[in-house]
Amino acid sequence: MRLDKVIEQNLKTTRKEMKRLFLMKKVLIDGEVELNQWRNVDSQLHEIQVDGQKLQTDHVYYLLNKPAGVVTAKRDNKFQTAIELVKEGERPADLYPVGRLDRDTTGLLLLTDNGQLGYDLLQPYAKVAKTYRATINDTVTFEDVLAFEKGIVFHGGIRCQPARLAILQSDPDQSEVLLTIKEGKFHQVKKMFLACGKKVTSLTRIAMGPLILPTNLAVGNYRSLTLAELKQLKSYFR
Repeated sequence: MRLDKVIEQNLKTTRKEMKRLFLMKKVLIDGEVELNQWRNVDSQLHEIQVDGQKLQTDHVYYLLNKPAGVVTAKRDNKFQTAIELVKEGERPADLYPVGRLDRDTTGLLLLTDNGQLGYDLLQPYAKVAKTYRATINDTVTFEDVLAFEKGIVFHGGIRCQPARLAILQSDPDQSEVLLTIKEGKFHQVKKMFLACGKKVTSLTRIAMGPLILPTNLAVGNYRSLTLAELKQLKSYFR
């Protein structure tokens, strides 16, 4: 949550009073004076002290193993949404999915009501790596690996950033691969393989940045981030 909002909510200050606290250097984060009122903080990660009082935040962070057929949205008139998979009592009004997965794509999806964190994770400068396991309807070759390393060019001339492709299994009718990218163009993984004359028949995201899809998290289920997982995201709190 933005630091100024934390102060306003906890101390019930006016905007003028809140700004005075910063000017008087009475706002401390982890024991050091903080002057940036827009800084994103969470009391699970930071010690927030204002005029001698410790302040708390109450954000939620969920890992969801998204099933096929569910859309990555807060609401939809036709399909079930990722947000609707969260129990109503555990679903704050501002809960939303960070990034998106296609309706038929499964796997790791981060849900949070910390909008600033979600925004920062998706910025191009953050270069958050996303890893997918994919099934392809053809032989994936070493030439494909090299093409992905150079940057796939879509039909129409759009060039992707270099990506890491690893072949797990390669047969004439089906291949299994791992693909890691650091951008998020629309239908990117599918379009990258189409540019190589091949089709993705199944796609699962297994990692996003430091977060890894737990092997014991069943499809359609979710759980809160552990403190260790949340600490791995601390560098994205700006």
